Amino acid sequence: MKNNVNREIPDQLLKAQNDQGFQTTDFGQPTIQRVAPKVKAQTGPSKVVESIKQVVAATVRDGMTISFHHHFREGDFVFNMVMREVIDAGYQNLTLAPSSLTNVMNDIVVEAIQKGTVTNITSSGMRGSLGDAVSHGALKNPVIFRSHGNRARAIESGEIKIDVAFLGVPNADEMGNANGMNGDAAFGSLGYALMDAQYADKLVLITDSLMPYPNTPASIKQTQVDYVVKVDQVGNPDKIGSGATRFTKNPKELQIARMVNDVIVHSPYFKDGFSFQTGSGGAALAVTRFLRQAMIDNQIKASFALGGITKPTVDLLEEGLVNRVMDVQDFDKGAASSMKNSPAQQEIDASLYADPANKGAMVDKLDVAILSALEIDTKFNVNVMSGSDGVIRGAIGGHQDAATAKLTIISAPLVRGRIATVVPDVTTVITPGDSIDVLVTEIGIAINPKRQDLIKTLSKVPGLPIYSIEELQQKAEKLVGRPKLLAFKDRVVALAEYRDGSLIDVIKEVED
Repeated sequence: MKNNVNREIPDQLLKAQNDQGFQTTDFGQPTIQRVAPKVKAQTGPSKVVESIKQVVAATVRDGMTISFHHHFREGDFVFNMVMREVIDAGYQNLTLAPSSLTNVMNDIVVEAIQKGTVTNITSSGMRGSLGDAVSHGALKNPVIFRSHGNRARAIESGEIKIDVAFLGVPNADEMGNANGMNGDAAFGSLGYALMDAQYADKLVLITDSLMPYPNTPASIKQTQVDYVVKVDQVGNPDKIGSGATRFTKNPKELQIARMVNDVIVHSPYFKDGFSFQTGSGGAALAVTRFLRQAMIDNQIKASFALGGITKPTVDLLEEGLVNRVMDVQDFDKGAASSMKNSPAQQEIDASLYADPANKGAMVDKLDVAILSALEIDTKFNVNVMSGSDGVIRGAIGGHQDAATAKLTIISAPLVRGRIATVVPDVTTVITPGDSIDVLVTEIGIAINPKRQDLIKTLSKVPGLPIYSIEELQQKAEKLVGRPKLLAFKDRVVALAEYRDGSLIDVIKEVED
């Protein structure tokens, strides 16, 4: 059947998932029964065990679901240490359920797939050699891609049942009290890992800094932890923020940022007490700097900034331009170090951040969200998952979640190299067009026709070029040609869910 973004979803998948396919961005008010972890009372004065090998032997069994977090990003050592022991021990048919998969994890996951250790994966994304392998049919069962909010929902409802969570932390005491703010490999907020800590049947903390008891503040508490393992190093702090944030001098990105700022400032949402979420790319960081000056010039302060936090955002907090920073993850050292010193920078878990099925997610209080795209089509559907060659090379992340803002802006160049960004149809629908209000490119903007109020308001802004999205697509096509039709096999290698758990698209195996 075709869902409401006109994507063909095989009936057998819908039946297997007990799913009607994506219908609407309006999630409504469902009643969700939350699950609880198994708890075994702790005896003894310490939970510290000698090695990862020992704790893997004590916790992992064939067929289990194991999880990790990705807050270390490209500086992560923990994932590979654990997976090496899991593979060498010969475990089979495991489900891998991390909050996301980064490049540093790719080779060992490919090995685990080849040896039958891992036969299922659910994650917010993947890229590099792993994305390429999965796109070419390496994994036995389809990957399930979920947004950060949807992952929280699925964990809370029991759709993802974590048997063992292996969480790297930069500090912990012998009973398992830990946080992400202190230590050589501090990364700030533990927002995604907090879901695993709360719901996993078994929780293993891996740290390189064993602190005196009691270790405070405790983001993860001893009541949740089963084992603590001390290792030499949990991560490379120099790579935790590498590639995530950068200040741009690119004229194209600066032009996009200026126009994004114009859209925000001239929208009805730019007023005292507004809220916002920005990304971590070059253009998004530039928007934060332009927005800072606009707030000063107009004597406007924001009530809160949300999501993945960067140093430019905490600078706004320190200047008094933002009242609160609600922090689910930190993209750089500046943001990570700020959290332990500022009570106004609040660590939040992924459920509070974006679970659509809880009693109030913070994304639903957003006025403005600035998001990126690999592709956007003439129906405003956005792809952040697969490349123009059909290979998996991205992540849903919080894209669908933040797109619930009153004003959702996609910032993207018209073309990247010789590849169009604005296309007739995206390769994979990740965020539906009904969520998107404005596309900003370096040559001008396109406003979703459903937002006639914005068309009327922004048409009055001097020097702001406005096109239909069809016109932008045609301009991109004139520059680089029409995207070629891709060849896919019939086999589905990945399922992309919307934030409510419904299937929004499938990714098929690419032809060699």
